[in-house]
Amino acid sequence: MKILVATEKPFAKAAVDGIRNIVEKAGHSLSLLEKYTDVNEFYKAVADADALIVRSDKVTKEVINAAKQLKIVVRAGAGYDNLDLAACSAKNIVAMNTPGQNSNAVAELAIGMMIYMSRNTFKPGTGSELKGKKLGIHAYGNVGRLAADIAKGFGMEVYAFDPFVPADKIKADGVTPLDSVEKLYTNCHFISLHIPANEQTKKSIGYKLITQMPKGGCLINTARKEVIHEEELVKAMEERTDLKYCSDIAPDNTSEMTEKFQNRFFATPKKMGAETAEANINAGLASANQIVNFFATGDKTFQVNK
Repeated sequence: MKILVATEKPFAKAAVDGIRNIVEKAGHSLSLLEKYTDVNEFYKAVADADALIVRSDKVTKEVINAAKQLKIVVRAGAGYDNLDLAACSAKNIVAMNTPGQNSNAVAELAIGMMIYMSRNTFKPGTGSELKGKKLGIHAYGNVGRLAADIAKGFGMEVYAFDPFVPADKIKADGVTPLDSVEKLYTNCHFISLHIPANEQTKKSIGYKLITQMPKGGCLINTARKEVIHEEELVKAMEERTDLKYCSDIAPDNTSEMTEKFQNRFFATPKKMGAETAEANINAGLASANQIVNFFATGDKTFQVNK
C-alpha cells in the first residue's frame, strides 16, 4: 500500500523517520509531499495513494475526488474539522484523528496563558497568582483532565462541567463536577475551553455566560474560535472592564479587540497548541500506527465518520 504524508507545514524529521520506519516495517511504501504551495500538487500526489496522513491540511471534496485509491485518511491531531467527512463517507473512506497525542502540549499552553494574563501580559504592573484561584474546565476530555492536573499543582481549585463524563469519574481525579455550565462560569475565576466546534457549540460562549464570571474573570480558549460569539464577547468586555480573554487562534475581530482591550486580550497569530516537538512526533507516529493496524486487522478505533 502507498501511504502519503501531505503536509504544507512538515512534521519534524524525527517524526517523518518514525513514520517511515513504521510504514516500511509493515511492508508498505511511504511518499512525502511537504511545503507544497499549490493544491494541484496535493491532487496529483494523492491520486494513487491508498492512505493519507495530514496535519492541518484541508482534505476537501476535491482532494477526495482526486484520490482514486484512497481507503483511509488520518488527521494527525485531535481536531478534524479540516476533513470533509461527508465526502469521505460518500467514497467509503475511513477518516480518523489521533486523540490524546497533542493533549499535554495544549494543556500546558492553557496554563501558560493563565499565567501570562495574570501577570499583565508580562508588562509592568501588579499581577496576581494562580494559587487559590478557581479554574473551570469546560469539557473534561483528554486536554481538560491534563489541564486540571497541572492546575492542582499550582494550588488551584478545579471544577469541571461535562454532561458526557460521569461525575464520579471527575471526582476521582480530585476535581469538583458541576451540573450546569452556568455554575461553572459563575463560580470560576478562570474558564478553560476544551469543547469541539459543532452545530451545538458554535457561538455558544457569549454575553450571558461571560458576564456571569467573577470579578477579574479570564476566559482561556485553546479549542476553536468558532465556539465564541465574538460580537457578544466584545460587548461583555466593554461593559466589564475587569474581564480578560486569551485565545490560541486569532478571532475574526482581532484588530478591534487589540485596539479596545490591549492587556486584557491576547491571541496567538496561528494556532500553536500542538506546536511542540513531542506532540508533533506523537501525532505522526500514532497516525502511522493507526493506518498500519487498519490495513492489517481492519481496526477502526479512531474513526470519526461512522
